[in-house]
Amino acid sequence: QVRLVESGGGLVQAGDSLRLSCAASGRTFRRPAMGWFRQAPTKAREFVAAITWTGGSTYYADSVKGRFSISRDNAKNTMYLQMNSLKPEDTAVYYCAAAFRTLSLTTSSTYDYWGEGTQVTVSS
Repeated sequence: QVRLVESGGGLVQAGDSLRLSCAASGRTFRRPAMGWFRQAPTKAREFVAAITWTGGSTYYADSVKGRFSISRDNAKNTMYLQMNSLKPEDTAVYYCAAAFRTLSLTTSSTYDYWGEGTQVTVSS
């Protein structure tokens, strides 16, 4: 079992930055890959970014490339999502997730555990 808790969401203006954190506890010794997904009202959950256990590989959705950066600190069991140049279309609930398989990290069904999400609202 892995427990995930997101933090760092909030209300910001377009062009601002936010850093989300995801604290993991439990069976983190199994070295999970981790990812961020988001879901806006009336829309399906979509992939944002993912990172392997070592951090050697990262993946991004085209919509966030060049603006968002994913990282992790395994000593702290924490993953981060640095979000810069935020746009109103980035408004969503952001979820972190952990996967013990590294195939298809851009697909939500790959992930075994999910956090409860943190709201990010970007005003224009």
